[in-house]
Amino acid sequence: MKKYKKNFDYSYALGTELTLELLLRHPEKVINVYIHSKQNANEIYYRIKNLCLKHKIKIIYSDKIFKIVSDKENCYIIGAFKKYESKIVFENNHLVLVNPSNRGNLGTIIRTSIGFGINDIAIIKPAVDIFDPKTIRASMGALFRVNFQYFDSFEQYLQSIEERDIFTFMLDGAEQLDKIKIPEKYSLVFGNEASGLPSEFQNYGQSILIKHLNTIDSLNLCNAVSIALYQFTKGRV
Repeated sequence: MKKYKKNFDYSYALGTELTLELLLRHPEKVINVYIHSKQNANEIYYRIKNLCLKHKIKIIYSDKIFKIVSDKENCYIIGAFKKYESKIVFENNHLVLVNPSNRGNLGTIIRTSIGFGINDIAIIKPAVDIFDPKTIRASMGALFRVNFQYFDSFEQYLQSIEERDIFTFMLDGAEQLDKIKIPEKYSLVFGNEASGLPSEFQNYGQSILIKHLNTIDSLNLCNAVSIALYQFTKGRV
């Protein structure tokens, strides 16, 4: 095993909780599980061990791989797995991320989205690698529970889905978030961390402004997504 690169057909879940989530959700994709000599024989260790036995997954006791693939000092279990294809459920409500570029932000957003019951995330290219171990770690394993799909363009995404309300979150949005009537079926669209959505996204559906004091220029993407998800799922979660 080597330090992760985007062109690999496999990746790593770095840590006990992430490896457990991987084994629970996608055991058929697990290649091997690696256990460090410093790992305690605690409850989660035995759960991982039993799942490996159940699914006939090889456990390798070795410290060497941890020095190669993990930057975390307290990482004592690693799950190596084959990357897999995923598809969003087109009739569900969606979170749409246009050109996300930060691995940690993507992972945090995945975790937040799952927490608010939005389980389908469309990602518009170019975009960060969802299987990067830093993304997986930031998601706290939520990646293994979400439906995700990459699209070459926003237009391709629109052509693939059922009719719904589109809400684009922009600094110059035409309507304030708290004034929006929440429909049954919708997609929430957010832009890149640095540049946001291009002006042409004003032409798609309803543009929304998350109003805040002018003491700051804009909200962090993760914060903006969290606020929007709360507003759209309030009373429904």
